[in-house]
Amino acid sequence: MSTVSPKAKLSIEQQLLRTRKVMDALDDWGLNGEQILRVLDLPETQRSRHLAKYRKDTPFPDDERVVCRVTFLLGIIDALRTSYPRNLQMGARWMAAPQVRLNNRCPLQVMLDDGEMGVVAVLSELDCAYAWELSGSKIS
Repeated sequence: MSTVSPKAKLSIEQQLLRTRKVMDALDDWGLNGEQILRVLDLPETQRSRHLAKYRKDTPFPDDERVVCRVTFLLGIIDALRTSYPRNLQMGARWMAAPQVRLNNRCPLQVMLDDGEMGVVAVLSELDCAYAWELSGSKIS
């Protein structure tokens, strides 16, 4: 399903900033260690105890699946920030509340249950430009 185009190699500092931003959001959303591993699609060799290093000084692995998932999650984080610019806690509340267009499931559950397809569904719900691009629609 990956629709992320390859980008220029990020510096270690950029990788660390992305890692911390995603980990902060996953923590704010109330996910436990096992859930974080699932949402990030980290390799099975990773364990919950490895997550502490991502919160401090280690970037996520340079694994195509993980990079793709991180890119989608960063889109969700940014869309929540622009949707709720005056109250950053509203993003976490939105992620935990049932949403009609997600079949009355909360976005976190969609991401956990449906994997990459669920992450893309949540991103599409939040970012209409991304959903438009996914649809293959073109302006005539």
